[in-house]
Amino acid sequence: MTNFIPIFPLGIVVYPGEEINLHIFEPRYKQLINECSGETKPFGIPSVINHKIEELGTLVAVTEIVKTYDNGELDIRVKGERIFRILEIIKVIPDKLYSGAIVNYPDNDLSGNGEVMKKLLVSLREMHRLLKISKSFKKPDEALSVYDIAHHAGLSIQEEYELLGLTRELQRQEYLKRHLNKVIPVLNETEALKEKIKLNGHFRNLDSPGINL
Repeated sequence: MTNFIPIFPLGIVVYPGEEINLHIFEPRYKQLINECSGETKPFGIPSVINHKIEELGTLVAVTEIVKTYDNGELDIRVKGERIFRILEIIKVIPDKLYSGAIVNYPDNDLSGNGEVMKKLLVSLREMHRLLKISKSFKKPDEALSVYDIAHHAGLSIQEEYELLGLTRELQRQEYLKRHLNKVIPVLNETEALKEKIKLNGHFRNLDSPGINL
């Protein structure tokens, strides 16, 4: 299916099902949000990386106008719906301040491997333990997908965008598994180095390395 959507380019990656909070202050986007909210229609957030609008983004719906300021600025909450690919950007729309795009919607296989997901969560929580941070998810473990945990895995924006382009959950699981398998050993080494530095200057019991003198 191909259609036209208003777009709000941002330097973030939004995943289907994700809820994000936005503060709207530019006149063009205040117009966009007021229209989309009033007409209950979605808009697109294409990712901007290195000052370039990428071809992939996520269609989102306004779920709540949290606050309207006296100057017309808005705090809103939106939720990701589905991934789109930009076919053409329409920079000028009659009577509109914002731009739009003609897009299509790639097929997206959401069925993953439950056992792989369990292992991903074990690795993710080990990473969080090493970093001494605490994260909780709104869903039970068995209901989580890669989209639910990707922002908590320390991916760069380029890596998050690469993951957005994977159209099967099994591919996304494999991508995240490789990332965590690469990051966790580095964090373990860093933790060991920190402990070694802490011991420097302290009195320690040291064993002889078994050299006969």
